[in-house]
Amino acid sequence: MKLFVTIGPKTREVMVEGNRLTVDGVAYEASLVTVPGTPLCRLELGGRFHLLYARSLGQDDWEVLDRGERIDVSVLDERTRHIRGLVGQGRRHSGGGAIRAPMPGLVTKVLVSGGERVVAGTGLVVLEAMKMENQLTAPGEGVVKRIAVEAGQTVEKGQVLVELEEGSSP
Repeated sequence: MKLFVTIGPKTREVMVEGNRLTVDGVAYEASLVTVPGTPLCRLELGGRFHLLYARSLGQDDWEVLDRGERIDVSVLDERTRHIRGLVGQGRRHSGGGAIRAPMPGLVTKVLVSGGERVVAGTGLVVLEAMKMENQLTAPGEGVVKRIAVEAGQTVEKGQVLVELEEGSSP
């Protein structure tokens, strides 16, 4: 499985094959075991052990503490990264503008209503495409100006699903 791991300003490509990790072309033996009932993980990487505290911050973001140092980490699989690239997510965004279908599909859920305030990452629409459900989210803070689709509707690639107005959340 290919992952894209972002720590600070750097994104690294990580291939995971069993207990073997390849990070930017360099191979490591690794294992990660969670400590049941706790947010702790025991990481063995290249013969060195680390006891980490890991807490999900939602979606793909994590707060990791390693020996008292806080590390903000984002982990995306290849498919999610590709979809976000198609809809413009992953870049800083003011929150205004149209959210468009990244591919043809079926709208299975509309998660917001007109006039609702949203923040970056708020789910807007669930689109089923190629037998997979994809939740499209707000790229930034804003207000739902118009919902252009409804559940059960088929859409084409590029079709407007939701329009957002730039605005800050309360």
